[in-house]
Amino acid sequence: MARVLVGTTSEISEGKMTHVTAAGKEILVANVGGTYYATGNTCSHAGAELHEGELKGKDLTCPWHGAKWDLTTGNMVWFPQKLKDLGTYKVIAENGMVYVEV
Repeated sequence: MARVLVGTTSEISEGKMTHVTAAGKEILVANVGGTYYATGNTCSHAGAELHEGELKGKDLTCPWHGAKWDLTTGNMVWFPQKLKDLGTYKVIAENGMVYVEV
């Protein structure tokens, strides 16, 4: 697995999210309650970039059609039809830097 730098802990403060492209994958990284989580950044319904959506607690809402996922697990929480889960990636925060493993 490769470790990819996402940013600094000060750039991704609590309740904030960002994204990175690594190994051909679009990955969203967010700080939920002081813990960093990473999941896919592309909505499995219509392809929206989820970092443009809204993060409330651990719920991530798609900016296009309102689908919701649990950011901590990558699992779908709500949408009128079943969508593919986003999956998760391992996040490492050390020495003030945030990395994702891909």
